[in-house]
Amino acid sequence: MFEGKRVLVTGGTGSMGRVLVRRILSGEQGAPAKVIVLSRDDAKQYDMRIAYMNRSVATDDVTYRNFERALEFRIGDVRRYADVVSAMRDSDIVINAAALKQVPTCEYFPMQAVLTNCVGAENLTRAIIEHRMPIEAVVGISTDKAALPINVMGMTKAVQERIFIAANIHAPQTRFVCVRYGNVMASRGSVIPLFRQQVLGKSPITITTEDMTRFMLSIDQAVDTVFAALKDAKRGEVLVPDAPSSKMTDVAKAMVGDRGNEIRVVGIRPGEKVHEVMISQEECHHVRKAGNYYAILPMLPELQDKSASAPSARNRELSSADSLLDFDGTRALLEKHKLLPDQDSVPFDSKY
Repeated sequence: MFEGKRVLVTGGTGSMGRVLVRRILSGEQGAPAKVIVLSRDDAKQYDMRIAYMNRSVATDDVTYRNFERALEFRIGDVRRYADVVSAMRDSDIVINAAALKQVPTCEYFPMQAVLTNCVGAENLTRAIIEHRMPIEAVVGISTDKAALPINVMGMTKAVQERIFIAANIHAPQTRFVCVRYGNVMASRGSVIPLFRQQVLGKSPITITTEDMTRFMLSIDQAVDTVFAALKDAKRGEVLVPDAPSSKMTDVAKAMVGDRGNEIRVVGIRPGEKVHEVMISQEECHHVRKAGNYYAILPMLPELQDKSASAPSARNRELSSADSLLDFDGTRALLEKHKLLPDQDSVPFDSKY
């Protein structure tokens, strides 16, 4: 899939981006000719570059010969069209991991979320259309919050999905697809690192509501979803993993173990759902099953497969309230991914 390809990863210094870049460079899906990371934070790029070069001591020379290496870093912003055009030049595959994803932050600064999540996506599609770039595929990374969105983050991600889907009409030489998944365990800003910090600090574990459920996906499973979309998703489809879900109270209890931390209910945050929906009731009427994934078919008639006559793979929404793991299953899942406080795991958000 990546053999000899030039791959651009926007937001490549984030939790998801770092693991994505590491796995692309591993050659498990073919050895790429180049992986380009476009992001705004020079400090994160510097740390990532040092990790890539296996350097324990940082000196200025690590930034030299950047453009000659298999992993190339570019300072830039998906909000700026010129930055996007420059980074996309000669790329074969684009994975858009750049995002504002913190729900409260997006509520307080909604226009900033629009600029990154929507205008950033539009800049990518505009560059391909206006410059007739021979990009093979673009993957937009979305969220379960884009289904029936009630918060700014979900709303902007829902629009991002539509921007990429519509781009298939205007740039038919490129395949635009999206992936949509839920809570990525241990990613930056997720609840498990918070619980871990509270447990080890002997503080109360804060739960927003006892009823809250979330889909549970490891960061590697999130990357697997991107790879599956690149391999198998058809133009305009949104790929959704068939992932398990858990009650957040069970996650908290599993993290606490026998330590005796108090579990305190603090109330739901603005813009937060009790249960997340990965596929809405409206979307479930045009869904196909693809292995361990669901593919939401595009609604635009130009992108619909007229020869397909199979019934939809679902007849109801896909909610995190469905098929919940019990406490033992939740604890086993956390233990499998080495996320319990007493496990000797890789530090959170430093998985490159």
